[in-house]
Amino acid sequence: MISLKEQQSLKAHNTFHINAHASLFCTISSLNDAISLFRLPAYKEHPSLIVGSGSNILFTNDFAGIVIHNELKGIRAVKETDQHVEVEAASGEQWHSLVMHCVNNNWGGIENLSLIPGTVGAAPMQNIGAYGVEIKDVIITVNAIDRASGDKVTFTAEECRFGYRESVFKHELKEKFLISSVTLRLTKKNHKLNTSYGAIKETLSMMNNAAPAVQSISAAVIAIRRSKLPDPEVIGNAGSFFKNPVVSREHYEALKKSYPTMPGYFSENQSVKVPAAWLIEQDGWKGKRFGDAGVHANHALVLVNYNDAKGKDIQELAMKIQSSIQAKFEIMLTPEVNII
Repeated sequence: MISLKEQQSLKAHNTFHINAHASLFCTISSLNDAISLFRLPAYKEHPSLIVGSGSNILFTNDFAGIVIHNELKGIRAVKETDQHVEVEAASGEQWHSLVMHCVNNNWGGIENLSLIPGTVGAAPMQNIGAYGVEIKDVIITVNAIDRASGDKVTFTAEECRFGYRESVFKHELKEKFLISSVTLRLTKKNHKLNTSYGAIKETLSMMNNAAPAVQSISAAVIAIRRSKLPDPEVIGNAGSFFKNPVVSREHYEALKKSYPTMPGYFSENQSVKVPAAWLIEQDGWKGKRFGDAGVHANHALVLVNYNDAKGKDIQELAMKIQSSIQAKFEIMLTPEVNII
């Protein structure tokens, strides 16, 4: 039975810990709950927002509609061969819990995505990625419910139209579906381990691990992330606030003349991905604080709520950083976080 609560605080439902309120709030823990909700007159009469752990949301105002908290749970192997396993995970599961489940079973493919905050349902929307791996590399299907009709729909990886921190669910199909589960194809042996990106090799060396495995790469990624990123339970944040910008090769090479140490990652189409954290740090924003809103001292890409910042305080800081980076490097940073 779906119960709608009025004027619910959302502070516990976003990792920035912004004390916004929802006009109406409910929790779904089964597909029947979701289908019943989507058929309610109250649902059809109000705007709605689906949240999991709220790790990629910045509330700048109260939400004048229904906030739907997704608590769909369950992880199961649906198909296995000697080489591969297909794993279906419900969208309300914590992403890191799924990664640990797979790592503990020696299933390879998402170990580089350890400790990414958020739920399984948010993962394909953002095409989450880290340390040289993206979820699009292993995803088979995304199961969803049409929020207008209540019908169940399955999307192939191709139909998801994955891009860099992008998918069809952020554009043409935005707010039209509830992602109910995701199915991944992982390796059971002969894993293709990715240790070339970031500080993974160095961390493995420090851990005296000469023969990397799924488990050791996961442990290395967790160690790296914990050393750089603040715990949202301690300091409100949503992880990386901006996407890494992609510029033309000509623009990058022109900037390199003025900034010889500027890192860049070349793609096949001759564009170059530049680390947003490097740009922000070079421009002097790292560690700056304005009241309770600030840029984290250990990672320039993380904006934080030290105590009681308003969402608009964080947004204002983000806009100042964007203007500053645009003026200095002629690069416009795009938020990775969804600003509501």
